[in-house]
Amino acid sequence: MDSTKRPFDWVPPPDVVAQSNLTAFIRHSGEADLHALSRRADADPAWLIERVFQFCDFRFYQPPQQMLDTSRGIEWARWCVGGTTNIVLNCIDRHRGTPTWERPFLVWEGEDRRAQRSLTYRDFDAEVCRLAGALRSLGVERGDRVGLYMPNLPETFIAFFAVMKIGAVVMPLFSGFGPQPIVARLNDGEAKVVLTVDGTWRRGTPGAMKSVLDEALLSVPSVQHVLVLRHLGDALPACPMTARRDQDWAAAVAQQPAQLETTEMAADDPAVLLYTSGTTGKPKGCVWTHVSFLGSMVTRDMHICADFKASDRFFFMSDMGWMVGAMCACIPSYFGGSLLVAEGTPDFPDTGRFWRLLQDHKVTYVGVAPTLIRGLMRYGSAEVESFDLSALRVTVSGGEAWTEAPWRWFFEHVCKKKLPFLNIVGGTEVGGCNFTGTVLHPLRPGSFGMGGLGVGADIVDDSGKPVAAGQVGELVLRNPNIGFTKSLWRDDERYLDSYWRTLPGLWVHGDFAMRDGDGLFYILGRSDDTIKVSGKRTGPSEIETLLTGTGKVSEAAVIGVPDEVKGSAIVCVCVPMPGVAADTALQQELSAAVVRGMGASYRPRQVLLVSDLPKTRNMKVMRRVVRAVYKGESPGDLSSLVNPEAVTELQTRLGI
Repeated sequence: MDSTKRPFDWVPPPDVVAQSNLTAFIRHSGEADLHALSRRADADPAWLIERVFQFCDFRFYQPPQQMLDTSRGIEWARWCVGGTTNIVLNCIDRHRGTPTWERPFLVWEGEDRRAQRSLTYRDFDAEVCRLAGALRSLGVERGDRVGLYMPNLPETFIAFFAVMKIGAVVMPLFSGFGPQPIVARLNDGEAKVVLTVDGTWRRGTPGAMKSVLDEALLSVPSVQHVLVLRHLGDALPACPMTARRDQDWAAAVAQQPAQLETTEMAADDPAVLLYTSGTTGKPKGCVWTHVSFLGSMVTRDMHICADFKASDRFFFMSDMGWMVGAMCACIPSYFGGSLLVAEGTPDFPDTGRFWRLLQDHKVTYVGVAPTLIRGLMRYGSAEVESFDLSALRVTVSGGEAWTEAPWRWFFEHVCKKKLPFLNIVGGTEVGGCNFTGTVLHPLRPGSFGMGGLGVGADIVDDSGKPVAAGQVGELVLRNPNIGFTKSLWRDDERYLDSYWRTLPGLWVHGDFAMRDGDGLFYILGRSDDTIKVSGKRTGPSEIETLLTGTGKVSEAAVIGVPDEVKGSAIVCVCVPMPGVAADTALQQELSAAVVRGMGASYRPRQVLLVSDLPKTRNMKVMRRVVRAVYKGESPGDLSSLVNPEAVTELQTRLGI
């Protein structure tokens, strides 16, 4: 982005710096400043996590005998060896007997705003205990896998904790999945029980989920029981129950007591099995332990670096099938804050719904993804300006690389150019942040303030050597990270091939990155999305920024295709803004914008205009799918696509 050379868009006010969690942690660490803290954390990640756990009062039943064991190599690092704990101990049990116990934890609003519920920590714990007891009565034991196929309901979060409370492993599944991706994941994890719901509201229409699961379970022999919540009730009367397998949720929990002891688990026992899509082949099962996600994303990244506080109300509109679902469950609960959960979509029943949710529920800490903001931008700035968002304190973003136009739109109309807009990036496989924003760093569009504390983040060339400021390179992590997936579920070789064998001794995450002259970092896109034109390597976001900067398109996916002269030629797939004609004149205007910004050698071979781009369930644009379809190749695993019809439309436009 050109903005990497402009003045900062936001500079931390002294009072924000003084009151920040990161400033308090620097004092706690005994280091002189953030630079000294970062240097020592990278040199000794075990020291860092010890200080993080002290600062955040991490609870163990038995303290670890060794913080970090790398005797088998960095790839197989073990954390908190000999320690015992449980995610539920740290997120729920810790508040029992404190004033927090009687405060609201979870506030829920349905697609119909008249449907609302609120649960205190006491209420929530009672439901967790009852469901945990019901699962135990169904024969769920320590280490068993339990699938979670549910939309955004209070019971979804109750289930998340109930499974782990009895030592089982929770397997979150995207609520929009069809049968095949459910089959693949449940079979790979050999799930014993699945928790589900009759259906959910989808843009005013009842959408069945139980019937989708029933079809999937015809091919999943390991599942013995299904617990079914009747959420829609009479709005979806058809909810067939299979005798001896299916149980009514309400009846099962009604028999259980409101108290149950949390199971003591080894710190590195599996707690969450969360699947992320592979480029080809089956999805990858990422394994989080009872210390990994809490020690990375929850405490180190979001509390210390991104400044979440106990007084905050957290809202990140997502799905439990993505890691943001676990963030919503664990971040506010660990620190005694509160959580807003909303069923449905951000722009239905009206286009201002997302902003009204922030206003009505006095959200102080909101998370967004670039795709969400690009979509809401289409309705204009007057929509957001009509709501009172004065409760907001911090905004964060994650999911994919930003282009400049939507970043500035959000910063101007939501942050009012005053609130910090912190960018974070990591992934399911690392269970935390590779780069992170903080309230101690200035901001430019899409920037990150620093590498994740203690992870040894670096940007390197093809041989693994660090690149200079302003140069594009591969993002790598040099240190064992407490958040790393513990291999991939029953697939050690794929784990090593995916992350460790490209540059031996370095975790290669698959992102291209850059550091500017002021030390701020940027993600430029997936490294397999990179385009090399006439010998120069370019990230797609650089060109996409020019396209969206015209104001004529809301989204763009730029891919490189083989070219005998240039090496790669540019193809742009764009979604026109509402009211903009999808015609030859627009294609020519977009092509000219790329040439004007990048030079004649980047003139697109083709500009395609479509109504939507293929996206994953966490709303990342799938450029590899666009590229494969364009080249007539197999697009690989599409099970995580939220909108497979976008692939069909693209194939139609290309005459395939």
